[in-house]
Amino acid sequence: MRNRWLIALAAVGIHISIGSVYAWSVLTRPIMEEMGFSLSETTWAFSLAILFLGTSAGFLGRFVEKHGPKKSGLVSMMFFGTGMLGTAWALAAHSLVLMYLFYGVIGGIGLGVGYITPVSTLVKYFPNHRGFATGLAIMGFGFAALIAGPLMQTLTAEVGLVKTFLILGTAYMLIMGASAMYLKPPVFAEGSDKAVMLHSGITAAEAVKTWQFGALWWIFFVNITCGIGLLAVASPMAQQVVGMNASQAAAMVGIIGLLNGGGRIIWSTVSDYIGRGFTYMLFFLIEAGAFLLLAGTREVVLFQLLVFLIISCYGGGFSCMPAYLSDIFGTRELSAIHGRILTAWGVAGVVGPTIVSWFWEHTHSYMDTLLFFAGCFVVNFIIAMILKQRGSLSWDVSTQAE
Repeated sequence: MRNRWLIALAAVGIHISIGSVYAWSVLTRPIMEEMGFSLSETTWAFSLAILFLGTSAGFLGRFVEKHGPKKSGLVSMMFFGTGMLGTAWALAAHSLVLMYLFYGVIGGIGLGVGYITPVSTLVKYFPNHRGFATGLAIMGFGFAALIAGPLMQTLTAEVGLVKTFLILGTAYMLIMGASAMYLKPPVFAEGSDKAVMLHSGITAAEAVKTWQFGALWWIFFVNITCGIGLLAVASPMAQQVVGMNASQAAAMVGIIGLLNGGGRIIWSTVSDYIGRGFTYMLFFLIEAGAFLLLAGTREVVLFQLLVFLIISCYGGGFSCMPAYLSDIFGTRELSAIHGRILTAWGVAGVVGPTIVSWFWEHTHSYMDTLLFFAGCFVVNFIIAMILKQRGSLSWDVSTQAE
């Protein structure tokens, strides 16, 4: 059996590669200036990538379950690597359509498959610390932009856009390929508690028919919608509402990246001790209060603290979800079920910025948007409370396995 800490490292290797998608904004202005594309045309490449991340995760979860993490990891490497290298070709050809095809569609499929590939395997290696295990990998996705952002900025200045995508595409393929080759599900003695737990649970087809799945999809969707909505306007809002200058706002965005990644491992580890149900109730209570206060504050320090608190919960919502799914539905088809839930991410990636834009166009203020988000989290809190009290399924054997 593989060393579980090296399995965790392999999972981080995949997630820290595909998580570079979060650094797309670093490339937005250079692409606009060199290619002559508009802001909306350029940012649509990112939106398409997130949309296809959610879509491919939803449709290809069964592929991950059937063929295992090694093959699915290699598939992710091929799609994501092809997406990066193809984007280099698109930029060399000054083709917006090719950029959408390679970065948005092909790269997005690589994102979706790669995101769900290591999660189910990690949960099986850390059965008593599911939150910590999934937090390790998903933390890598959150932190990736902190590495990729400065690297992309430096490479673009030194060698240009086309060579930047060629270099990064090759590097990510090497990292993802090596990581995928090490991934392998654990093997336990037949009849042991851990072997029983490994195959316990319901199928993805059965899971999506339950009210618990619908409730989890909704709270995940709302958490991402509001979080992405805040991320989309964090810098301009900081400048317009509390009077921060551009450099101060940029520094705040950097800290947001740290808390987005750090919140994933911290909150997921905490959830192992206080339970996933209570953790999500805490998320939504904090976020409802923070958005409400954010709508009325004009004080710089409080503004930043509230934003950081919201983003930590936003990141935590990602990392705690796979463990919560395994708590309720088991690990039998966890990758497939996780993939279905991730369709919420694809939808939220479009809905979040759209809501913010709509409110801004009609009110020319961020206040109504923030109050709307606060109300959404009140509803989420109620749903999370019902899930905690009545969300268990009778087949669950995880307590015996521990």
